[in-house]
Amino acid sequence: MGVKRDVAETTAMILAAALELGDELGFESLTVERLAQRTGVAKTTIYRRWPNISTVVMDAFLAEAQAEAPIADMPSARESLAASLRSLAALYRGRHGDSLRALIARAQADNELRQAVVDRWVEPRREVARAVIRRGMATEEFRSGLDPDVVLDMLYGPIYHRLLVPYRNADLSDAYVDSLIDSVLHGISR
Repeated sequence: MGVKRDVAETTAMILAAALELGDELGFESLTVERLAQRTGVAKTTIYRRWPNISTVVMDAFLAEAQAEAPIADMPSARESLAASLRSLAALYRGRHGDSLRALIARAQADNELRQAVVDRWVEPRREVARAVIRRGMATEEFRSGLDPDVVLDMLYGPIYHRLLVPYRNADLSDAYVDSLIDSVLHGISR
């Protein structure tokens, strides 16, 4: 008789195995069949929770990424944005950068995955970050009348550009992030 696990344990095991297999095989070679084989969980159990392997990888990415790179709540809006950008860049310097690249690539042809990326990763983070920008305007740390979405695009766009478009000297170092923060926030400061 097989090992009895509760739903949370099984889910955690599946998500961890998805990232491990993605690292070992490359995400383009990852399949539900391989995931089931690695975990000893029936394919039907996996398909009951996720419609395809991409959504398993999405959940695996989110499970770790949300804990490792939250939108920080610091005393000032600048400090909040700086801490958030640094933690996101650090996350993307590791295996999560590879995971997100694979997810973004698949999302171009998979509408369900694209919607999951928007609904479960991008928009929840942007909503919290918009509040940080609004707080910065309310406390007069930033000038009034800013469009929070434009500010977020200016801050986060370069991170995603460096993550997704390969070119020389395109690292996501803390020095790069600090320079980005200084350049953008100087322009929007009061």
